[in-house]
Amino acid sequence: MRRNPFEEFEEMIDRMSQQFDQSGMSTLETVPIDMQDHGDEYEVIADLPGFASDDIELTFSEGTLHLDASREEETEEGSEEAGRYIHRERRESVSRSIRVPEPVDEDGITASFNNGALTIRLPKEEADEGHTIDIS
Repeated sequence: MRRNPFEEFEEMIDRMSQQFDQSGMSTLETVPIDMQDHGDEYEVIADLPGFASDDIELTFSEGTLHLDASREEETEEGSEEAGRYIHRERRESVSRSIRVPEPVDEDGITASFNNGALTIRLPKEEADEGHTIDIS
């Protein structure tokens, strides 16, 4: 009896995904974001459905916003074996790094989380007027 070619293709994709996961390389999963420039600040909105605000860690360093989210794996209560996934796309952890094009006021960064959407506001740093250089 011949196997379904679609099953073979899905198995191949699953094997490739597992190899990427084991190598530490990113697969197709990522945190989708929108980034807008509002003149005096940048606004980043990231979609994190299924995560709680306590699951999210947000850091900013050297002009890059780092977003990490992780949650406990869901298992069926009362069962030692939760079952075998047929198809799986929802991840227990995701991360994303976003380079910000201009310097921002790190102390003024704020974030809010509502209905699976994380909104981060990054106020731009005041432009330095420069200074006079004495010539000797």
